[in-house]
Amino acid sequence: MRAVVIQQFGDPSGLQVVELPEPCPAAGQVVIGTEAIGVGGVDAMIRRGTLGRSGSSTGVVPGSEVAGTVTRVGDGVDRAWVGRRVWAFTGVGGAYAERAVAAVADVVALPDGLSSVEAVTLGSAVPVAHFALAHGRFAPGDSVLVRGAAGSIGIAAVQLAVRGGAGAVAVTTSSQRRGSRLRELGATHVLDRAGDGDATAPPSFDVVVDVVGGPDLPSFLDRLAPNGRLVSVGMVAGFPPADFGVRLLETFQQSRSFATFSLSTVPVADRDRVRSESFTAAAGGGLSAVVDDVLPLDSAAEAHHRMDAGDVFGRIVLTPR
Repeated sequence: MRAVVIQQFGDPSGLQVVELPEPCPAAGQVVIGTEAIGVGGVDAMIRRGTLGRSGSSTGVVPGSEVAGTVTRVGDGVDRAWVGRRVWAFTGVGGAYAERAVAAVADVVALPDGLSSVEAVTLGSAVPVAHFALAHGRFAPGDSVLVRGAAGSIGIAAVQLAVRGGAGAVAVTTSSQRRGSRLRELGATHVLDRAGDGDATAPPSFDVVVDVVGGPDLPSFLDRLAPNGRLVSVGMVAGFPPADFGVRLLETFQQSRSFATFSLSTVPVADRDRVRSESFTAAAGGGLSAVVDDVLPLDSAAEAHHRMDAGDVFGRIVLTPR
């Protein structure tokens, strides 16, 4: 089968399409004939060699989520899965291929009316956004700021905050064009990357969902209201300064807080429930899957170039052909 591997860590030119043996499912696993493959920020970190546990040797197949049809099952797996359309999490790698292996515990059946491309656009992003808002104790009427809202997680957080009755939903993004698209999804205020640019935006926020991290994170701690909560769900701009917590201590009497959030801390049953609900909502038009582009597997390097350049709004999806 054809697959993309990391022949050399660093820039996207290290991604190459090769022929690999057909996968064989172990006990508790399924093989999926891929129809759509999500391209995400973690994939780029693995490609650069900055995610230690996956960047130790070349030959890694990147990618963590696919949608398609189950073709084979391993021992202990109900054969009724064969022929079913599913979304699946493949772990920290293995998705950029014509066929992918996943544990059956990480497989969710897709409803009629939802395409495979839509599934990989929503399958990881919506649960992360949902539980990040919950981690930040989001409640109706709260003001919310989504920092780095142009990616799939940020877009999901905007939509979920709106659906949850937020009093205001502000976003940071890099251009007015992206800002206009986020307004169409429900954002009420559009800010630049520094958090400025809209004099009508709230001066502080009850909840900040931060996908960006990096050296400017402390300034967004300053944008928290009393009892405000910043939840970090990503570090696409790198780690914040080592002393960033000082900003919280300097405003001790404001009772502000910072937390990280990873979907791996959520019980599988809860993740699957939210994921299934999001698929049903999208199939019925209640959630939008924002797809930047659909590219063939051969164009994986192009997809990564565009991510590195910050040219993606929503998600890029790869297809086997």
